[in-house]
Parts: sequence; C-alpha cells; structure tokens
Amino acid sequence: MYERNRIYINSEEQGKIKDFPILFAGLGVGSVIAECALRLGFENLTLVDGDIVERNNLNRQNYKQGDISYAKAKSLYNCLNSINPNAKIQFSNTYLNRSNIPSWVDGHQVVINALDFDTEAPLYLDEYCRQNQITVIHPYNLGWAGAVAVVDHQSLPLQSIIDKGGRFSEITMVEYIKGHLRYWGNPEIWLEEVLVAYINEKPRLSPPQLSIGSWLLGSMCTHILFNLATGLTVKKFPDFYFSKVIDDV
Repeated sequence: MYERNRIYINSEEQGKIKDFPILFAGLGVGSVIAECALRLGFENLTLVDGDIVERNNLNRQNYKQGDISYAKAKSLYNCLNSINPNAKIQFSNTYLNRSNIPSWVDGHQVVINALDFDTEAPLYLDEYCRQNQITVIHPYNLGWAGAVAVVDHQSLPLQSIIDKGGRFSEITMVEYIKGHLRYWGNPEIWLEEVLVAYINEKPRLSPPQLSIGSWLLGSMCTHILFNLATGLTVKKFPDFYFSKVIDDV
C-alpha cells in the first residue's frame, strides 16, 4: 500500500509511524488530518467527537451528503476503514470533558486538539497532556492558510499569550499569529482584513473557514506527526507553523 512513499520514507520510518498512537479530539478539521495521516501510514488512530455531521461542515470537513445527521465519529471511521480496513482505528461518539479526558488520552503519544473553545475542555486537555508529557497539536483553519501550534511539557501553554484572567479562544490565536507576523516584518494584510471583518460581523457567527485551510492543515499536521514519530525536531509554542496559498497584492 505504501510503495509510493519510497525514497521519501524508508522502511524503518514506515514501521515507526504505523503503530504510533494518535488521539483525534474533535473531528472537524481533525477529520481531514486523520485521512492524510492514515494515507501516509499512521494506522493507530482514535477518533472522538460527540457532534453529528451538518450541511455546513461539507465545505471543509471529510464528510458527504449521506453523512448529514449521523455521528461524525462513526462517519469518519467508515471513511477511514474503507481506505485501510487493516488499520487499528477506534471511534466514539463522545464529547470530551474533565471527567473522561484521562481515560481517552492515556496510551497515546500525540493528541490532535481540534476541539471548539466554547468549553473548558480543550485547555484542560492540554493541561492533562502537559502533566503526562504527551504532545498536543493545535490546528487553525485560516481560509487561504493554515497555522499549527505544538505544545508539550517543555513549551509555553496557549494561555501564555492572554492577559491574566482573560479567556482563550481561536480569535486569541489568530490575533497572536497576525501580530507575530507583522512584528517580524511579514504582515499578512489579507488575514488582518479578514479578522477585522469577522470581528465586526453582526450577528457574530462561527469563523469563516475554507477547504483550502483544512487540506493545508492535513498536510502540515501529518508532517509534524511524522517528525514526532521518527524522533525529528518540531517547532514548539510560542513558535508556530504557518503556510498559505495566497499572496498580498
């Protein structure tokens, strides 16, 4: 199945990634990352999300019309199992929270934290992983771009970029990325304009996202997973990964 990976990935590396256990917490953009990882050769995957598929997911997530109103976890499992029925894939239609996070995280090397920041779950998940020296990858769909933050017991936590007592959200991260790029002389004007337009949008809706960003994140996160599984270095927060397919004019 992986013979076309040759030269890029040797047999020893292919063996290492096969059994590398990954937890996908949240199966929105996580659904795209999971497929990319599986196709590269990661075959030990756990999928957890309590949501069902909605029509507005289809512009950027790994689902089809026939999946609408069905559980994301089961739908994604069916998709991945059809690609590689020999892979070890577990799934659960479950929302992660303080009480069940330990039971799902234990036994995994890396967690893809793609949970929505409308509850305390994503930051608690980070903290639990930090205490147990498990690496966490945070993907952010920026439409024409993707950004990824990697946190572990040696990095700064995401909360380090907010004022004491403030609340972390996806917008907090986008503000940080925008400011970081501008500070280092590489401002992304289009991203700054999108952020202003979204903040001023009435009523406030879910952030706009594109399939472009999702598929960029699939590639970026899978490459990070490969580096982690094979012992290569990765950038850690407050540093981050940023990739785009748009140029300011």
